[in-house]
Amino acid sequence: MLTGRLCWVPLLLALGVGSGSGGGGGSRRRRLLAAKVNKHKPWIETSYHGVITENNDTVILDPPLVALDKDAPVPFAGEICAFKIHGQELPFEAVVLNKTSGEGRLRAKSPIDCELQKEYTFIIQAYDCGAGPRETAWKKSHKAVVHIQVKDVNEFAPTFKEPAYKAVVTEGKIYDSILQVEAVDEDCSPQYSQICNYEIVTTDVPFAIDRNGNIRNTEKLSYDKQRQYEILVTAYDCGQKPAAQDTLVQVDVKPVCKPGWQDWTKRIEYQPGSGSVPLFPSIHLETCDGAVSSIQITTELQTNYIGKGCDRETYSERSLQKLCGASSGIIDLLPSPSAATNWTAGLLVDSSEMIFKFDGRQGAKIPDGIVPKNLTDQFTITMWMKHGPSPGVRAEKETILCNSDKTEMNRHHYALYVHNCRLVFLLRKDFDQADTFRPAEFHWKLDQICDKEWHYYVINVEFPVVTLYMDGATYEPYLVTNDWPIHPSHIAMQLTVGACWQGGEVTKPQFAQFFHGSLASLTIRPGKMESQKVISCLQACKEGLDINSLESLGQGIKYHFNPSQSVLVMEGDDIGNINRALQKVSYINSRQFPTAGVRRLRVSSKVQCFGEDVCISVPDVDAYVMVLQAIEPQISLRGTDRLWRPAAQFESARGVTLFPDIKIVSTFAKAETPGEPKATAPKSAVLEEMLHNLDFCDILVLGGDLDPRQECLELNHSELHQRHLDATNSTAGYSIYGVGSMSRYEQVLHHIRYRNWHPASLESRRFRIKCSELNGRYTSNEFNLEVSILHEVRMSDKEHVSHLIVQPPFLQSVHHPESRSSIQRSSVVPSIATVVIIISVCMLVFVVAMGVYRVRIAHQHFTQETEAAKEAEMDWDDSALTITVNPMEKHEEPGHGEEETEEEEEEEVEEDVSSSSSDSEDSEEEEEEEGMGRGRHGQSGARQAQLEWDDSALPY
Repeated sequence: MLTGRLCWVPLLLALGVGSGSGGGGGSRRRRLLAAKVNKHKPWIETSYHGVITENNDTVILDPPLVALDKDAPVPFAGEICAFKIHGQELPFEAVVLNKTSGEGRLRAKSPIDCELQKEYTFIIQAYDCGAGPRETAWKKSHKAVVHIQVKDVNEFAPTFKEPAYKAVVTEGKIYDSILQVEAVDEDCSPQYSQICNYEIVTTDVPFAIDRNGNIRNTEKLSYDKQRQYEILVTAYDCGQKPAAQDTLVQVDVKPVCKPGWQDWTKRIEYQPGSGSVPLFPSIHLETCDGAVSSIQITTELQTNYIGKGCDRETYSERSLQKLCGASSGIIDLLPSPSAATNWTAGLLVDSSEMIFKFDGRQGAKIPDGIVPKNLTDQFTITMWMKHGPSPGVRAEKETILCNSDKTEMNRHHYALYVHNCRLVFLLRKDFDQADTFRPAEFHWKLDQICDKEWHYYVINVEFPVVTLYMDGATYEPYLVTNDWPIHPSHIAMQLTVGACWQGGEVTKPQFAQFFHGSLASLTIRPGKMESQKVISCLQACKEGLDINSLESLGQGIKYHFNPSQSVLVMEGDDIGNINRALQKVSYINSRQFPTAGVRRLRVSSKVQCFGEDVCISVPDVDAYVMVLQAIEPQISLRGTDRLWRPAAQFESARGVTLFPDIKIVSTFAKAETPGEPKATAPKSAVLEEMLHNLDFCDILVLGGDLDPRQECLELNHSELHQRHLDATNSTAGYSIYGVGSMSRYEQVLHHIRYRNWHPASLESRRFRIKCSELNGRYTSNEFNLEVSILHEVRMSDKEHVSHLIVQPPFLQSVHHPESRSSIQRSSVVPSIATVVIIISVCMLVFVVAMGVYRVRIAHQHFTQETEAAKEAEMDWDDSALTITVNPMEKHEEPGHGEEETEEEEEEEVEEDVSSSSSDSEDSEEEEEEEGMGRGRHGQSGARQAQLEWDDSALPY
């Protein structure tokens, strides 16, 4: 190599290469020389295939990695200096073994793992050494593709999916397969990742295992001889590497059995408010045969005493919508017949449940204006439907809801109908809304459409997407067909139920495509869609069957509820999963006050075996749920039952608040604790407060209806809407309705106001409140309120005392704005009445005491000193009296009196009056007798002089 390079030195010197003379001309000459010397690019193969064993760094390439250069044997230009790999983060590198021969090697930079990546593909190029030792003006070869395959090493041992397996067999039978064990291997190649053999390690056991892991017994097992077997099983991969750890298989032997359900009770008690209670927490099925292909269980709860097989009689449909939080704006297309909703008057209806039956000969026209013409791109249609198979081979369309041309033409703008047990929804946009080929018909094929059972359907439209909810489950259409939009026209449209109106293409407009079946609660809500939560709430029954923890049912279990959740069908191919599924079936009643009594319960089973229709017969389970009596509430209305207000307050814009302090309380009698010793003396029952809803409160006007020309009851609608309640107002009273808590009703009642524009003619007005829960099942007491006008009375000083005693209105609490002098007068006058009444009572006590004293003197002949002591004991003792307001102090110190509020003074006056009003009427007659007594006894006269009331300075 050295000799070759020396031969080129004279030539290079002759050409001036390496000479420092010449300046820029020397550089140019060197470049020209390099171009003349390094004329050719290196050459390599176009593709390479390689194999590398994992955890090794040597790659065996086919063909070998060799680069050739036609410039050889010219130094540098004919030599290979490098191989370059193109790609990101590749674990390979290429090195040059011999520059002259161009031989190279491909090797791994880091350990290669077949389990992480089995193959690699990248690009490689060869580079010569250029024109000189500095590798300048080098050339590179074309790009070659390298494909490398990683060769697996049997480094992983098989592992079993389960640490232990368990099976139960019946004695005296030979099984083809008792159970199957399964092992896996993490190696990447088929040779080392597949399990080729299983082996029973335990010796002297009557079991064998095949290459698929199926364990069978080789002889009939005896329950008396051995009840349980424990065997160890290992696995081998195709490289004959055994499992890292053997698995344990436990086989239990059971005696010959009788098919049937075991470990269940006939009576299941349900306490109201208990939530979901399991019916058969320990039940299991004994099939007496392990070769079972499928098991079907039907659990039926008999609740068919309600029209739609569901406990929905508690509240009305409108109340239920509000209770579930449904959007406002719902339009009832099948309302109860009335003067305002007369289009359903000619239909067959079960009024108790509002179920409309269509016999294929009738339909109903919805009046114009009930449903807006433009439903927008979002709306919801809901209904209960019971429908059976249509008669005939080619059944006609059965229209549920249809909006078609009223005259001239027969175009259907939107419709909902049943055709051959398929539910179809048609929606054709107008040309001004869309001018392209758009989805128009949405088809659903469901078995429940023709099973003659009630189902709850919700169609959510968010054009162009339409989703069907049936009994709370979501179903996408299996077929969607497109159509052109409808051309605009001035033809009016007709909305119908139970049939479709055919206004054109016929001699006489008429109904067509009649519906056969029953409908209830058919509603449409333009502009909004219902959420999954609201849909589930609307279709759910108040009582029914339930499944605790659907997630834990296990794989392979199919289940289906009927709409009322009174029938549950479960199907599976594994006995253990079926047992666990039935153990999770429970009874639930979400009503706070459910109907007490028996609910019959039946569990029927059908077990099928391989190659047979029905292999065994399992007896039915007949049980019942006993729903215990709920605690009945006692609803009480409490508050002020008499109000006096000034006339100005009746005439004001706000009016008089009728029930500012009303309270709604519901209580129940607490049951006696078991084991608690009974008291010997009878005691009143202990009442505890309970919370529940109300569905209406009626405020009735007593003594004649309101005169709308001068009086009314008022309530801000915002107070109702924010509490999700409604109300109706009439001259007979105010009715608040809707399902809501007692606190909500209480808050609304606090805002009821009464106004009267001519209160001068009003003596009093009486009102009565009565509230209800469950449509009158539980009602409150009748709370009566009387409202009167508070009159201002001016009187003389002599008349003042007697009028204070006679007129009770002045003794009531008054809250209204007045001038400063009026406030002072209203507070002083009741205070004088209080003091006068107290003085009258004290005088009566004094006279009685004096009489007793004289009798004792006459019969016992006490000494004069004793008489004087007794006289001293008769001094005024006012320690037990409470005078709340001193009117003289209030007059003399007006600044101090103004600090007390008018409300505090009136409350104190009412308390004092209530304690002494029972004796006030007799005080005048007794004062005359007291005056005569004081004339006969000088000392009493002196006391009278000290207690006389000086009202000369009091203002009136």
